Amino acid sequence: MPLNPPTPETTTTFITDLANRHLIYDYDVHDRNGNLDKWRYELWFYNADRVIYAIHGGPMAGRKNYQEATYQCIRPGELWQCNWLEETGTICSLVFDIPKGRITTLIGFSRGHWERNGMAKGDKRAKADLERWRELAGVGWQTERVMLSEQARVVEDFWGAGQLEGIEMDWPTM
Repeated sequence: MPLNPPTPETTTTFITDLANRHLIYDYDVHDRNGNLDKWRYELWFYNADRVIYAIHGGPMAGRKNYQEATYQCIRPGELWQCNWLEETGTICSLVFDIPKGRITTLIGFSRGHWERNGMAKGDKRAKADLERWRELAGVGWQTERVMLSEQARVVEDFWGAGQLEGIEMDWPTM
């Protein structure tokens, strides 16, 4: 179990706080003209090894994915960090503030993922989409990442799949 560190307390707390929890959240961002633009994301903490997500708004809208994730309990019942690496080379780090219903993220987009985001759309379950996404990791240098820090407001918080599809644990994540 990739809990960091995996102790009996964090394992029990993970089951209570996150296992099978489903969040829908909005980033309120502004475009270059100062106009409000909502980026809607959906994330399912599938289990202690995987997250499943879909992006419904913003420049990455149309992406459905699942990834191997690591979790770190910052404060039981209150704060959790979840991190994963995408097949595109993008690094994602998310902190969920349970009592405040807030998500704070840092995403280090690979150059390929950011500049060719149209190619990063689709569903990982489709082999052609996964292969195309993997190619994006080879675009540019590691130091050419686009670092994006944002905060989002949780608009729905429930347990279970919702509209997201489950996965098989033996499916490749990278």
